[in-house]
Amino acid sequence: MLDLNWLRTFVTLSRVKHFGKTATELHMTQPNVSLHIKQLESSTKAKLIERNPVKLTQSGERLLETAEKMLDELQICQSDLNAMNDFSQGTLSIAASDIVSRLLLIHPLQKFKRHYPGMDLTLFNTTSSQAEELVKSARSDIGFVIAQKESQPLHFTPLMQIQWCAFGDNLLDWHNEQKDKPTLILLGHDTRTRELMDLSLPKLNLPDFRVMEVGSVEAQIDWAEAGFGTAIVPDFSLNPKLKLTRHFTPLPNFPSTNFGYIVRQNQVLSKAAKQLLEWVSHQVR
Repeated sequence: MLDLNWLRTFVTLSRVKHFGKTATELHMTQPNVSLHIKQLESSTKAKLIERNPVKLTQSGERLLETAEKMLDELQICQSDLNAMNDFSQGTLSIAASDIVSRLLLIHPLQKFKRHYPGMDLTLFNTTSSQAEELVKSARSDIGFVIAQKESQPLHFTPLMQIQWCAFGDNLLDWHNEQKDKPTLILLGHDTRTRELMDLSLPKLNLPDFRVMEVGSVEAQIDWAEAGFGTAIVPDFSLNPKLKLTRHFTPLPNFPSTNFGYIVRQNQVLSKAAKQLLEWVSHQVR
C-alpha cells in the first residue's frame, strides 16, 4: 500500500528538484523527505529518483503521472465532501487578482466574515490563467477572472461587462498636436488582458507608439498617474477612492469583456460559497 504522504513528498520533490526546498514547502525536515522517498522506493520495488542532481528515473516518471492524477482527484473529492457537509467551520479559498480583490471583493468578503465567523478565508493573488489552474486542482474553490474562455473542466458565470479606458496622458493630444509617439503602459504578454489589447490597439489609430510593460493593473495606474504614459485598463479599476488626477478617456471601440467567476464543472458548492457569490453579484451590479 502506498502512503499518501510519501506520494505528496515524491510529487513535490519531482517539481522543485531539491530535498531541502521540498522539506521547506511541506514543513518537514530534510531527513524525513529522504525517508519518505526511501519508503516509497522500497514499497514500489523501483528506483524512482536519481540524486545529485535530482532527476526522475523512467519508473519515477511513470509513478508521477499516476500520483499527480490521484492526489488531484483526492483534493477535488475532499473539497466536494466539505461542501456537502456544509461545515460552519473550515476554509473557503478564493483566487483573484489584487485589483479585483480590492475593488470588487472586499465588501462581500467582509459580509462573509460577519456571517460565517468560523470559516477561514484563503485568498490567492493571481492572474486569470493562474486562477484557472488553482480551481482545476481544487486548491481554490472559486476563481474570479476577466475574459474567461469556457473550457473543460471549468464553468464560467459572467457577473458584469467591462469596458476599457485610457488613463494618463490624453491620447487625443498626439492626434491634435503631432507630438512624439506616445507610450502605452500595458500588461505583459503572459496575461490574457494583453492578448485582448494587442487585437484592439489598432482601433486607437496611432501612427506609432512605444510600449512599457508592467506586471499588474495597479502598476499601470501608478505609472500613468506619475506621468510616464497612458495605461489601457478596465473601467472599474479607476475607482474614485483612488483620487487619481490624470485624464481618462473611455474606449467604446474596444470590444467589451466579462468579469465573472469560475468553478469546476459539476462542483458542489457549500451554502457559504453560494452566499458569497450572491453578495459579489450584488456588489458589481
